[in-house]
Amino acid sequence: MPTVDRDATLECRPVTPERLGDVEAVFAGCAEAGRCWCAFWRRERRDFRAGMRDGSNRALFRDLVEAGEPMGLLGYRDGRPVAWCGVAPRADQPRLARSRNLAPVDDVPVWSITCFVTTKAHRRTGLLRPLVAAAARLARSRGAPALEAYPIDAARPLGSGEIYTGVLRPFLDLGFREVARRSPTRPIVRLDLTKEQEDPR
Repeated sequence: MPTVDRDATLECRPVTPERLGDVEAVFAGCAEAGRCWCAFWRRERRDFRAGMRDGSNRALFRDLVEAGEPMGLLGYRDGRPVAWCGVAPRADQPRLARSRNLAPVDDVPVWSITCFVTTKAHRRTGLLRPLVAAAARLARSRGAPALEAYPIDAARPLGSGEIYTGVLRPFLDLGFREVARRSPTRPIVRLDLTKEQEDPR
């Protein structure tokens, strides 16, 4: 396996129809991502589960991207796609509103970070911060007043499959504040995008 340069700059770009192949490349190394396609929070449970088998989750993702809907960001190192951050308006992901733990805190039209996917060779190499910084820039540029995330806060070590929403500490370090906690391990954190502040890298 080639050596990963942990200091290489991560270039983040919104997904576009021209970059769908790059999303495929990142998701190919993660079985769950390759079945989910960021549809979990967008579809009814029955439809989502069917989509994991029949490919309709992937089709929905492609249709939304081709329609110009915000879906997320791709991270590139040395020109190669190595990471994904799902970020979009919370209102576009209705199952969040029906979640007992992640239901809206208020009526602020926030954007939500819902997942991270990283290719195997680049996991645990410091990609969360630049992805979150890019997500904040994207949400702010689209007029979002705040950006939410739903990281895990657990006392035990976690596997990569358990931390697809990120872990709490880095978000707090980046200026997010906890606004709700309805489950011991799943806080809701929020970054105010209406104030001028240092880019959270």
